[in-house]
Amino acid sequence: MNAIISASELASDLAGDSPPVLLDVRWQLSVAKAAGEPAFDGRAEYAAGHLPGAVYVDLDRELASAPGEHGRHPLPDLPEFGAAMRRAGVSSRTPVVVYDGGQGWAAARAWWLLRWTGHPDVRVLDGGLPAWQGELSVDVPEPAEGDFEPSPDAAGLLDADGAAALARSGVLLDARAGERYRGEIEPIDRVGGHIPGAVSAPTTDNVGADGRFLPAEELAARFKAFGASDGSQVGVYCGSGVSAAHEVLALAVAGIPAALYVGSWSEWSADPSRPVAVGPDPQ
Repeated sequence: MNAIISASELASDLAGDSPPVLLDVRWQLSVAKAAGEPAFDGRAEYAAGHLPGAVYVDLDRELASAPGEHGRHPLPDLPEFGAAMRRAGVSSRTPVVVYDGGQGWAAARAWWLLRWTGHPDVRVLDGGLPAWQGELSVDVPEPAEGDFEPSPDAAGLLDADGAAALARSGVLLDARAGERYRGEIEPIDRVGGHIPGAVSAPTTDNVGADGRFLPAEELAARFKAFGASDGSQVGVYCGSGVSAAHEVLALAVAGIPAALYVGSWSEWSADPSRPVAVGPDPQ
């Protein structure tokens, strides 16, 4: 099953006999929030207009735990995550489509969490809300309670030690901007640089100017150049496990399974005992 869905395909599915549950996960990385200034408010954007029937999901509160020693967006408490998904109407046998404001990072985080916890049919709206050509709604739905129960797959998750080991034995991709990987700037975390052995592969290069993913064959060629292909052991990290989920999604579109280091650089760099590499080379 494809991990993404076009706006036209979604419109057709919504008109069919088994329409998907829609989750609106509008969010964006906010350096202003880290500095104590007002941050982007996804709920206000949702209230101003959303896909008809979509339920708003708060990334910071429902797709992550509070920031701490395990990073800025650590894994959510799984019983609480399951309860949030059930409130949104998510059931194990009903397809789910997630979307955000177009960047795709937040939608990918929701996609990854649902897939990692066992939901068999989750897709991301390619291009997000800007790709949607239909009408929007301001009505807040009250979906019937779903039955989804999270059942995580340990194989899809990396911790700090696992990420370090994969950087030596497989392919660990750093999804952040190149200047953060190289340690030239670091707007949020304690120190700049990257995990030794990790390869710079900015997730922004996986999409075109319209915010939609490149064709699968182009993505596969891009990842092959980094040493990642079907059959490779591949992991991804970023700043806090959000944009890296978008890279895991791009890898899935290319047919390459990958694990996510959720704690990412915000967890790694917070521990002064962990090594930090700088410059353009992995080592």
